[in-house]
Amino acid sequence: MKIFTGWRAALRIARRDAMRAKGRSALVVAMIAIPVLGVTALDVTYRSVELTPAEQLMTQMGSADALFSDPGTGPTEQSANGDNYSPVSDIPLPEDAPPLDLRTAFPQGARGISIQTVPASVTTRYGVADAEIFEFRTSDRMARGKLDLVDGAFPKGAGEMVATEPFLKLSGLHIGSPITLRGPEQKYTITGTVEQPENLKARALYADPGAVIAPWKATAAQDKKVLPPNAGPLTWLVKGKDGQGVSWPDVMAANKKGAVVVSRQVVLDPPPDSEVPFARKLGDNTTRSSSTELSAALVTVVSMAVLEIVLLAGPAFAVGARRSRRQLGLVGTCGGDRRHVRAVVLSGGLVLGGAGAVVGVVAGLVLTMVFRPLIENQAGQRFGSLALYPKELLAIAAIGLVTGLLAAFVPAVVASRQSVLESLTGRRGVRRSSRVLPIVGVCVLALGVVIAVLGGTSGSSGQVAAGSVIAELGLLGCIPVIVGLLGRLGRRFPLSPRMALRDAARNRGRTAPAVAAVMAAVAGSVAIATYVSSSAAGSDFDRTPMLSENSVVVSSLDAKGTEQLPLARAAVERNMTPTGRPAGITRVWAGSDCNVYYEEENGCGTLELVKPTGKGHSCPLNTKGAKELAERMSGEEHRSMMHSPECVDERFTLDTFSSGGSNIVVGDASLLKTYVKLDDPAAAKALDAGTPVLLNRAYAKDGQVTIKATHRYSDKDKKNRALHPGPARTTTDRLKVYVADAEYAGTPGLRMIMPAKSAQRIGLHTSVYGSVYNVSRPPTDAETQRTDAAIQQAGGDVYIQVGSGSDEQRQSTMLLVLTLFAGVVTLGAAAITTGLSKADAEADLTTLSAVGAPPRVRRTLSGFQCLVVALTGVLLGTAAGLVPAVALRLIDLHKAVEEMRLRPMESAYTPIVLPWATLGLLAVVVPLLAGLLAAVFTRSRLTLSRRVG
Repeated sequence: MKIFTGWRAALRIARRDAMRAKGRSALVVAMIAIPVLGVTALDVTYRSVELTPAEQLMTQMGSADALFSDPGTGPTEQSANGDNYSPVSDIPLPEDAPPLDLRTAFPQGARGISIQTVPASVTTRYGVADAEIFEFRTSDRMARGKLDLVDGAFPKGAGEMVATEPFLKLSGLHIGSPITLRGPEQKYTITGTVEQPENLKARALYADPGAVIAPWKATAAQDKKVLPPNAGPLTWLVKGKDGQGVSWPDVMAANKKGAVVVSRQVVLDPPPDSEVPFARKLGDNTTRSSSTELSAALVTVVSMAVLEIVLLAGPAFAVGARRSRRQLGLVGTCGGDRRHVRAVVLSGGLVLGGAGAVVGVVAGLVLTMVFRPLIENQAGQRFGSLALYPKELLAIAAIGLVTGLLAAFVPAVVASRQSVLESLTGRRGVRRSSRVLPIVGVCVLALGVVIAVLGGTSGSSGQVAAGSVIAELGLLGCIPVIVGLLGRLGRRFPLSPRMALRDAARNRGRTAPAVAAVMAAVAGSVAIATYVSSSAAGSDFDRTPMLSENSVVVSSLDAKGTEQLPLARAAVERNMTPTGRPAGITRVWAGSDCNVYYEEENGCGTLELVKPTGKGHSCPLNTKGAKELAERMSGEEHRSMMHSPECVDERFTLDTFSSGGSNIVVGDASLLKTYVKLDDPAAAKALDAGTPVLLNRAYAKDGQVTIKATHRYSDKDKKNRALHPGPARTTTDRLKVYVADAEYAGTPGLRMIMPAKSAQRIGLHTSVYGSVYNVSRPPTDAETQRTDAAIQQAGGDVYIQVGSGSDEQRQSTMLLVLTLFAGVVTLGAAAITTGLSKADAEADLTTLSAVGAPPRVRRTLSGFQCLVVALTGVLLGTAAGLVPAVALRLIDLHKAVEEMRLRPMESAYTPIVLPWATLGLLAVVVPLLAGLLAAVFTRSRLTLSRRVG
């Protein structure tokens, strides 16, 4: 009982001390509560986004009892949940077999509503856009949960539609806007906004059954110029008779008629496997995702939160212990020993840790409810419900409580070792820094780097993680010495920065943990940002673009489209951002008119650019000894060879300009400058003189190329058939060419530009294909819609292709989030340290004011104190973050090289790219911002008071 009596007294003292120092207590509670808040919000969000089976069924079939579909296989057997099925008979249905009328498979007395989709082109505020239209009776009660009304009203007739919010945002329309279905030119009015709870980003339109597809078919039957709709299969939502649902016998009866059924009753209460023929036959192989990776991520997040709390809250308890040293000394004079002093400081951690845990959990729940719509929009789906798991919330609160105790542990030990005389007089004593700790820290840092690098080269991710943690711990051991060296840097600085550097060095127990907290946050962000940037660079290398970046191609495939090209060019020039003059493109082929007979296999003949064999022409990675060669190559050597002229075409190449697979087009010098980006007067002069320009030198031998043409003429092409009777003939021609530099060998979709006179000389057919533009940036949705509208208004037989670069927007967004996270932690840690510095050095600031220092010194001192912590932590964190990033890229390199040696044409390029924008923001902008904010929010004047002690 004496032990509990002593702890009761200690808790009472800690509670009163916390109430007396409200500012410091609130700071500690906030530091503990914020990570607890984050983990609570993460737990509740994850549990709420992960839908239960009942909630998944609601999004799949609304309030209906079952979803019926026709797989087109005849009588089937299915799993209980309807995910897997197989036909009863191995004999497929005849191709001309009519589709199953699913209504015949309904249980007796059941009611259903149909769902059918059709892709279409519709008018928008800006022009024309593609959309998915659903024929679905959205006003029926069965649709609730699958589709919900947000604003307006459901359709009440054939001339009305509802739309999702993303479609309205894309199209610039709103409730009440007219909308026209292009093709049959059917007009509708948007009456409301709806959402799909499982897909909030869907861009779709909804109309009642019979409002779109049937009139479209009728118009197509009357007007041969209108193409019939390409409607998808029918599915049905079914409600059982008198609320009886759809039972397993009902499902098996529907299977015999050829339907597959997802029944709410069966999924939530499945029959035993003995009653499921499919399970007896094949087994119900449902896939279950493993949560191991998620659990590891959650453990990592919680561990980082605990580490940062301990590093930041520890100095706060240390400052509190020093501020209460006289009170702790009185405990000693009253007969208390070291364990009682420790109990008082630990009780402070218990009180404040408990308060922070409760505040954090409650605030996490409240903020999750407040920001639920925002979270749902980011996740792209609605919560099924706000899922709360009491055991998990109690565990999170316990983490906050334990963290408070851990943060107070070291200050409690230090306070207990302080003599009673020092406590009563207020002297801190003289303590030397450990000389062993920095030596051990350097050794541990080197060991961690070695382990991480060895793990990267051997492909062990666990070894990389262990090495990275060890290296960071070693760097933590070096921080006190690094902070101590800062004091020596202040000799040549003015008063405020000199005092800030010396204060940081003198109070290492306060400064070092704050620097370490900043380092921990920045290290994680830099590691992920570096890995993301490097992976994106590798993906860009492997990407095969359709067109050159920031290029727009306007093209036609028939004579009617060729007539519309001037209007299409005007639309592009008016609505997009072209730079310079366009380049004209002419297609070339060897047989019948490809514009008409393209549906026949090789109907327009074939045209081939023959590649010579031998060194300088054949790709070594695609020859007999490729594997042996790959064994001897490094990743960089392999990368160079993959992009060499000899190998660049051995990978998947795209026929951008519809040249029958030859990647040859007819053009002039403007195409070189506009699309190829080749500014070579000699090449332009060669084209003007009638000499083709070859972009890939691997096809040239002795300055000439070989073109093999198979002239094949369709019987439908009566004009050319009369001129060229008989079977197909093959011709081979040698042409002198101008060979471009090797860097142009990978130009997307283009290998040779041929003058028109050269094509005519060797008997090839040509026709105007379109134009190529350079644009200053990729066109927006509105610009694309305006351009499409102008083209469709002209007849719609012209097509537009837009070349884009890498997915920089997604990468930039991720890097921005990481930078903001690290920046917020840096600002918070620096602000906390500055506040502790002011509380700890109040007597020094009073003396400074007393000897006549200007009021602004107090502001600038706070600003520089914040700057020192932020800048030191960011620089050390950047160095620490590069260790795991580089090691993980070494793992990727190890795997890529192994894959390359098995398949030599696979890319082994794994670059390490530093995110300089992120590093610049963290290393320059964030520390300066921290110092500026600290200076702005610090009071410049101080009320003088009598010094105590």
